[in-house]
Amino acid sequence: MEIFEAASSFSTIANFPKHKPIFAYPTEMEPEARLKVTADVKEALYEELERQRVEGAIEPRKAHVDRIERRGSELLVHFGEGESVRAHRVVVAIGRSGNHRELGVPGEELDKVTHRLFDPADHTGQRALVVGGGDSALEAAVALAEAGAQVTLCHRKRELSRPKAENVERLTALADDPSRKLEVRLGCTVRRIDGGTVTLGTGGEEETIDNEVVFAMIGREAPLDFFRRSGIPIRGEWRLSTWISFVLFFAFCVFVYNWKAGGVLNQLFREHGWFPYGVPDAVKSLFAVAADPSSLLGTLAISLEEPGFYYSLAYSTAVVAFGIRRIRFRRTPYVKVQTLTLMAIQLLPLFVLPYVLLPWLGHAGAFDTGFGKTVADELFPVAGYGHGREYWRAFGLLLAWPLFIWNVFTREPMTWWLVISLVQTFVLIPLMVRRWGKGAYCGWICSCGALAETLGDAHRHKMPHGPLWNRLNMIGQAVLGFALLLFAARAVSWIAPASGIGGALGDLYTKLLSDFAILGVSLDYYHVVDIFLAGIVGVGFYFWFSGRVWCRFACPLAALMHIYARFSRFRIFSDKKKCISCNVCTSVCHQGIDVMGFANRGRPMEDPECVRCSACVQSCPTGVLTFGRIGSNGAPVYDRLEASETRIREADGKRRLPIAG
Repeated sequence: MEIFEAASSFSTIANFPKHKPIFAYPTEMEPEARLKVTADVKEALYEELERQRVEGAIEPRKAHVDRIERRGSELLVHFGEGESVRAHRVVVAIGRSGNHRELGVPGEELDKVTHRLFDPADHTGQRALVVGGGDSALEAAVALAEAGAQVTLCHRKRELSRPKAENVERLTALADDPSRKLEVRLGCTVRRIDGGTVTLGTGGEEETIDNEVVFAMIGREAPLDFFRRSGIPIRGEWRLSTWISFVLFFAFCVFVYNWKAGGVLNQLFREHGWFPYGVPDAVKSLFAVAADPSSLLGTLAISLEEPGFYYSLAYSTAVVAFGIRRIRFRRTPYVKVQTLTLMAIQLLPLFVLPYVLLPWLGHAGAFDTGFGKTVADELFPVAGYGHGREYWRAFGLLLAWPLFIWNVFTREPMTWWLVISLVQTFVLIPLMVRRWGKGAYCGWICSCGALAETLGDAHRHKMPHGPLWNRLNMIGQAVLGFALLLFAARAVSWIAPASGIGGALGDLYTKLLSDFAILGVSLDYYHVVDIFLAGIVGVGFYFWFSGRVWCRFACPLAALMHIYARFSRFRIFSDKKKCISCNVCTSVCHQGIDVMGFANRGRPMEDPECVRCSACVQSCPTGVLTFGRIGSNGAPVYDRLEASETRIREADGKRRLPIAG
């Protein structure tokens, strides 16, 4: 093994400010790696690491690696001087920090602006501005103030959500100490830097203060150029191959949903007897019993002519196959029980029941007389296609309105389905959300969630994060409003069908539901929401934007549950002393939640977007996060079903951090 280092060993630590405090990992835990860190300040840490390097006979070779090239089964490590070495495996450990981020304000090029603090004592008596809200900024402000500088800390956000609790406490203590000169300005930005002053802005107001040195501690850009030169894909950056694969898969989804949902392609396939419309005749020619619909094979022969049967079969197969993979990969009791539940619900009530069991019972005469006929007439009305009854309405037993709209948006009111749907949506689901959070439905019952937690499990880190994407969450509220408008129009047209307003609203309802187009483009609820957003976009974006695009941005039921979640007792509790700010919890959240922002502050996470997938809890290397709820006495009540691998290891007596952590 050979190690290449562009600078001296531990140069990053050597460039830390003097006496910088060190937060390695939770003190009650230790890593399984041979390298141990016990120091709590910069100088001691450097000595400790250097001693272990010497004891391990580790001698890095000083060289600047320009790029890595794959050539056949080997890797070539190229240096700036033109030299290269061959290897079978290469570990790139260059850190995630590249060039310093710029403030982008006039005067930033002045010599008094720097991105590093070396020795706080060099600035004793000076008027210093520290810009930033992370650990580096807070530590610099504290060190400068303790060295006798007059310090102003300027942070653009209105709260310090990222730094460790210890740093916030030290900053607060110094800011409250009248003998120290430290002022904290939140919601503040730098507008201009001049030779002896800086201009700060808070809202629409500006203030110019005296200043001799500016520390811009706003982080660094990731060193992406190295990976680009090495041909290593960077998450979020699309190359030509990415665009080609995305467009082809999206086109495939357009084809599938048009074929499945009665579009032009469906009509074309039906007219020419193409798949699956010739399948029943083929089955009957092979098996005589298939001609009898009361037999199981005869029932299946009829279902085999429905595109929806194959779609649901493929959907269920994916949930089961990738569900097994998820259980093997995420080895916690929570994931096991959750995934098995999703698999069972998708396979039985959402596939076997509507496509096999109910039609079989119907053809066998179970719904011909008595109470059976009453149930069938109320729930599965007679139809002139397929099995002779609309057994597909059984989806509504689990898929609530307005996610599944077709048992509520009917020509005539179907009383049983109205009662079932309204009780589901406005009684049962609110109670579930109150106790377990939105994820009780989205993460344990919903078929969209089932595919997202199984097939989408390996792609959850691709969900975009940030304020812009969070604003797109309002699409779901707009869809919910559209669904409520349709329901109101439908209800009035039922109540007063003969009146002028009832008739007008009935016509409006029909148009907006499934018969509205502009320039030949369908813009009604069915085509825009049900087919395009829920189907084509929801599945078509899977491998590039995670499996929760529909769930997060556009699902109307999720939007309704966001309202219910405001009253929920569900929380993800955090032990902030264990948090090492690794950001893993946020990166694996396919709902775009800044989980680490809550964990760093030790606040119970109550974001209504949470779907209880457990990825943040399971992935946390130090066991910071725990599912639970606020009890009646206001105290946390933790879930019994363990979702954290780290705490499972602790319970087994292995209070050690995994090497990868």
